Amino acid sequence: MNLLDIDWSSLLLYDERSPLIFTRFYFWGFFALVLAVFSLLHKRQMARSAWLFGVSLFFYYKTSGLFVGLLGFSIVMDFLIGRASTGTDDRLRKRLLLATSITLNLLVLGYFKYAHFVVENLNAILGTAFEPVNYFARWANHAWDAHFVENKVLLPVGISFYTFQCMSYAIDVYRGDVKPVRNLLDFGFYVSFFPQLVAGPIVRASEFIPQIFQPYRLSRQEFGIAVFWILNGLLKKTVIGDYIAVNFIDRVFADPLRYTGFEGLMALFGYSLQVYADFSGYTDIAIGVALLMGFRLSTNFNSPYKARSVAEFWKRWHMSLSTWLRDYLYIPMGGNRSGSLFSWIMLGVIGTAFILLTGWWWLPALYLSAIALVAVLVRVSPSLHRAITTNLNLMITMLVGGLWHGASWMFVIWGGLNGLGLVVYKWWKRVSPWEKNPHWAVHAWKVLLTFTFISFTRIWFRSPDLRTADHLLHQVTTSFHLHVAGDVLWGFRSVFGVMLIGFIVHWLPETFKQRYREGFASLPLWLMVLVSAGAIVLVRQMMTADMVPFIYFQF
Repeated sequence: MNLLDIDWSSLLLYDERSPLIFTRFYFWGFFALVLAVFSLLHKRQMARSAWLFGVSLFFYYKTSGLFVGLLGFSIVMDFLIGRASTGTDDRLRKRLLLATSITLNLLVLGYFKYAHFVVENLNAILGTAFEPVNYFARWANHAWDAHFVENKVLLPVGISFYTFQCMSYAIDVYRGDVKPVRNLLDFGFYVSFFPQLVAGPIVRASEFIPQIFQPYRLSRQEFGIAVFWILNGLLKKTVIGDYIAVNFIDRVFADPLRYTGFEGLMALFGYSLQVYADFSGYTDIAIGVALLMGFRLSTNFNSPYKARSVAEFWKRWHMSLSTWLRDYLYIPMGGNRSGSLFSWIMLGVIGTAFILLTGWWWLPALYLSAIALVAVLVRVSPSLHRAITTNLNLMITMLVGGLWHGASWMFVIWGGLNGLGLVVYKWWKRVSPWEKNPHWAVHAWKVLLTFTFISFTRIWFRSPDLRTADHLLHQVTTSFHLHVAGDVLWGFRSVFGVMLIGFIVHWLPETFKQRYREGFASLPLWLMVLVSAGAIVLVRQMMTADMVPFIYFQF
């Protein structure tokens, strides 16, 4: 192709049909340019931060368009608040600054993520006809004579991730766990670092900011590990996640009544594998890309389907979010020790969300009555106080985790079921005769039971609405038709073959996985290039005609 025939403006301007993501060739061209310039600047810390901050903003612009301005607002706001907090010894002033940061961050997140749900449910409750207004689009239309839609509030990609990152920075600065960044370029680089910007992992300031000021280092072994993680993530996403989704899972969830209960169950188990391959595949690539630039991101997944309980699962799954909710929500509410005023405040927030989600006019009276009953019980019986309040903290944390994924009754149910699973397990492990039994059959049973429960809760995570979830449940419970299992397995043999390979690899012992990772990293460079080329060819062959977006981009 003649270079003069290339539309160079399309490479620089935002196009919603062509976002800059890991599964597009354009990203790897972009990353090659980033590395080339980085290699010239890596010894100069300020120039390095400025370059990576600039390309991260460009990356986000290519992914989310003018929402890059919103990212810039969050960066400047939290940087200035952090600096102001350091400049005073007044405890009250520090608290007010922290409250300002958290309030503004939550208002931004709430407006873009929950505006439609609030308006829709208020209309349902009050019989009104309000419409959400996109004030940013209205401002742009007036300022530039543009033509953005004003009655639809679009969700910026990755807003949940970078908002939580900004909030953790403000809280850590207030607690004294991290020193505030003195330079806006360094802070902007921390918040917007492009490998993990739009789908995590959520990076703690205390873990990442010190790395900004360290000299660049990357050993030969680390280089090999970085390449391994990139290839591993691409293979997970395209060869496993996308393939089983397009060829089976999406079809079943699109119309569950057309399929038997056996097919529904297999789609449910398949979706558990898909969401893991998709999300952990993204973070694998992010970890590898960051490592090539000398930055080490935290582990976000640790073979979650090896978990023997719901509690262990949440220590292995989306670890950056789980630990964030633990450290900034669960523990401040009292954790597993007691309740607090914060617990009751969160009960009010959750209750309001429930009322808006359901539109049930009688729910406030029922909810307030339940809270009053709990308050009386903890007063009358001190022995019940700790049990009730700590389990309450756990349920609140999981419900907030559900709402973090989206303003939908489906996510609330999903979060609530996982919270209920955690509460039940806390009681069960005290009386279970098998809790400490080391026998392999007991271990396997625990893993299977945990995986089945987690997959069951994902009926509401994956289904677009309650009707679809009800249809899938109906088919699984009343129209299972086990006699067609052989025909289904044979008819979708390639899909189930890929699923089987995916689960086998997932359940391999960690020591074995570590050996083949280190083995790849130790290969001679020429052989590493050949293996990488083979993996890329396989990825290209397995890619679907249409781009399959990463699942967690919607959060």
